[in-house]
Amino acid sequence: MKKKEIFSFIDLFAGIGGFRFALEKLGGKCTFSSEWDEHCHKTYEANFNEKPFGDITLKKTKEKIPKSFDVLTAGFPCQAFSIAGKRGGFKDTRGTLFFDVASIIRKHKPKAIFLENVKGLLNHRSGETYSTILNVLRNDLNYEVPEPEIINAKNFGVPQNRERIFIVGFRKDVVNREKEFKFPKPSSKTTAVSDIYEKSPVSVKYYLSKQYFKTLEKHKQHHASRGNGFGYIILNDNDIANAIVIGGMGRERNLIVDKRLKDFTPITNIKGEVNRKGIRRMTPREWARLQGFPDNFKIVVSDAQAYKQFGNAVVVPVATVLAKALVDQLKELKSKN
Repeated sequence: MKKKEIFSFIDLFAGIGGFRFALEKLGGKCTFSSEWDEHCHKTYEANFNEKPFGDITLKKTKEKIPKSFDVLTAGFPCQAFSIAGKRGGFKDTRGTLFFDVASIIRKHKPKAIFLENVKGLLNHRSGETYSTILNVLRNDLNYEVPEPEIINAKNFGVPQNRERIFIVGFRKDVVNREKEFKFPKPSSKTTAVSDIYEKSPVSVKYYLSKQYFKTLEKHKQHHASRGNGFGYIILNDNDIANAIVIGGMGRERNLIVDKRLKDFTPITNIKGEVNRKGIRRMTPREWARLQGFPDNFKIVVSDAQAYKQFGNAVVVPVATVLAKALVDQLKELKSKN
């Protein structure tokens, strides 16, 4: 049975709906979503039965946002600002995607905001970007914003070493000053990468060819000779996965050994034979599990797009536990305006 809807929210830079999945579990009703990527639209629509609106920088998209809602969520990209003055205020963020988020907050004044970004936001432009964001939220937009925290997914029930910064804020005229917002403490649940493995043997297409693996070995040796730790990583079953990322060595830094394959006949145009050591990449479904998406979450795009989508997604269990703390705080608000 669907939980009674107790608050409303909008989902900006929605991706494939990680924030939405978390907030709907807590009784939230999504009244607007926006995402520019057409491939993400397919996944989002398949799982939430509605297609997000497009580019949030466009006036016609902003006009679709409902007048009133309780929570704004956004995993906005990190961009540099042209800092015109010492304080770095609202006007200095023009031309960036954060400006669009801030302008929506200014117009609609939601009770709470829930933002996510990469850990590197802290040091972006020597900290100027981060300082400007907090200044705009706290002083220009009048939100009570406790010091943001870097949350590691491995501490909240998923076997992935993934750090992201989360910013939570409450409109100053409705915040309950007698109960300060507290970021949740890490979970006591322990997990390992083997917890997310496919239950059945996977396609040969996920197994590395002998030739490609030799290339990876040479690449790693080259960097090792220079004192660098770059290169492929083969995980043990009891390990925690490295952060999944798109591009570069994203998949090769989370290789696993799976010796269940019986038919080594290639089904893709690989160079050379399939390796006999059982070395393979994780599947998109395994990446989905690393991000905390349930197995009934539908993957309706190509593998390449699925890896990209899950690599960019918010970790659902992290978003859920933080959202619960945010919603609990909303329930404590003295004013219901």
